[in-house]
Amino acid sequence: MSQTSHANFIAGQWLQGSGERANINPSDTNDLVGHYAQADAPQTERAIAAAHAAAPGWAMSTPQQRADALDRIGSEILARKDELGELLSREEGKTRPEGVGEVARAGAIFKFFAQEALRQCGDKLASVRPGVEIEVTREPVGVVGLITPWNFPIAIPAWKIAPALAFGNTVVFKPAELVPGSAWALAEIISRSGLPDGVFNLVMGPGSVVGQALLNDARVQALSFTGSVGTGQRVAQAAVMRGAKFQLEMGGKNPQVVLDDADLATAVNCIIQGAFYSTGQRCTAASRIIVTKGIYPKLLEALTQATRELRVGHALEAGTQIGPVVDESQLAQDLRYIALAKAEGARLVAGGDTLTLAQPGHYLQPALFADCDNAMQHCRDEIFGPVASLIPADNYEHALALANDTPFGLASGICTSSLKHASHFKRHAQAGMVMVNLPTAGVDYHVPFGGRKGSSMGPREQGSYAAEFYTTVKTSYLCP
Repeated sequence: MSQTSHANFIAGQWLQGSGERANINPSDTNDLVGHYAQADAPQTERAIAAAHAAAPGWAMSTPQQRADALDRIGSEILARKDELGELLSREEGKTRPEGVGEVARAGAIFKFFAQEALRQCGDKLASVRPGVEIEVTREPVGVVGLITPWNFPIAIPAWKIAPALAFGNTVVFKPAELVPGSAWALAEIISRSGLPDGVFNLVMGPGSVVGQALLNDARVQALSFTGSVGTGQRVAQAAVMRGAKFQLEMGGKNPQVVLDDADLATAVNCIIQGAFYSTGQRCTAASRIIVTKGIYPKLLEALTQATRELRVGHALEAGTQIGPVVDESQLAQDLRYIALAKAEGARLVAGGDTLTLAQPGHYLQPALFADCDNAMQHCRDEIFGPVASLIPADNYEHALALANDTPFGLASGICTSSLKHASHFKRHAQAGMVMVNLPTAGVDYHVPFGGRKGSSMGPREQGSYAAEFYTTVKTSYLCP
């Protein structure tokens, strides 16, 4: 084990794991970000035991104690947003402005939930029986296991950790193996926030070991997971088998509808931002561009030109618009779907090739396909890369039907100048989030996040709605 390995954080102590993992920069595979500890099952169980022991005390902590700790965390994140944003971009591959923006969002989330800790409330009701008083209150669930993905390595951990702590739960946090750097930096900040030992624990390692231990242990009373559909289904099955709460965010195949009356520049911006920024590696990315026939030729021409002009490069270089794909495996998946789209008869009009730059990295030109059919497999599966498919529609009604024809239901967007169609789309789009004249990717931190159908299961994340998952309701009756 290297002397510079970043350790796990368990019961207030930094502990080396049973092994370590190298964190490689996807913009330059010769650049080693660092070595990070890998936990085994016994060490994970030690973290769960620490959280379980700390849970009663933290549940009875004052709202002010929780608010102060979260506010300190948020303040430090914001003060260090440039430094942490560079680290994020270096390990994950999104551009520096996107990395800094994500860190700032994480800081704002902790600040928001610092105040939510003080805003907890209940109900006092009259009973139907004379002389009886009723109180409805919320209490923490207990030990919460948090499993996060690689594509938002500080924002998604923030929007799980902050409400868990704000509502009095203790945490065992397992970040994605690909991006331990941002998770470790966040844990280091949290370690100095004044939380009692065991309230927050970081356990880095493979999902088959650390994640499975969280799924199996009855002391983990709630599981919040963001990641693939297959893994999410296994989380749900494990939680149901032992009666644990669960919350799943799993993916999307999001539509961006463009009607004939849309502003062309707005539509192009929504598609470029939604489909290709963050290298298309967002569950809210718009990969199905559903376009009515009147505007289809003009939009195709403008969008093809805009796609070709996108600058792909090192995430930390000024002027880079699209960073690298996160790793070799994800790049291979993107290329498989590009080949599949060609085989299915889709017409490639821009990009789709790997790039060789001055430094070795996982670079891919954003791919734009025209004349696609919603039944094509590449229009059904979540690719999770910079690949967008234009699908023609006869009219608004046809476009809406195509938009809803997907097993997913996370985000759905429309570009139109018609208030009638915008209002109808907001009501009838089968998605948890709807955007009008805005990219599908890009959401506020103080409102609910989540989808329907195959995208999400369980209560919503973020905003005041987070209380639904991180607390349990108690009804108390009193006869004085």
